Amino acid sequence: MAETTLSGATHPILENDYASEWMGIEVLALSDGHATIRMTLRQEMLNGFGMAHGGMIFAFGDTAFALACNPIHPAPREEGTITVASGVDINFLKPAFRGQVLTAVADRRSSAGRSGLYDIQIFAADAGAPASEGQPSSSTPGELIAEFRGRSRTIPKK
Repeated sequence: MAETTLSGATHPILENDYASEWMGIEVLALSDGHATIRMTLRQEMLNGFGMAHGGMIFAFGDTAFALACNPIHPAPREEGTITVASGVDINFLKPAFRGQVLTAVADRRSSAGRSGLYDIQIFAADAGAPASEGQPSSSTPGELIAEFRGRSRTIPKK
């Protein structure tokens, strides 16, 4: 499988996630309601205009969303459930190109009962480049290229 480890632990939802493996997604940080991941854009991830295919950006954001929604170590009351998307919206703000490193930062905004609301920001930076000028902080992982908002629902495992 792809580099999906964090401090020696593998997130359970990535164990058989062949799409994330193919994308080369690396987990950088996980905590309750939060996930940060990254990947490098490859040629086969581009559209006919030579920029990142919107579906790749969407799938990348969706993986960050799933990781933020599902705990790495479920509590006993959570073991019989999974949290999935009930709906999502994405806004593409700027293009990204081959060789750029994408970083997605997912954060839970609200949780009530079995429903949740998550915001995922997706950034692009040239490999090895510092954060873009005009960004709020030097810790920003590049230029903001997409905003993804996910609505989640916790359901029983089948």
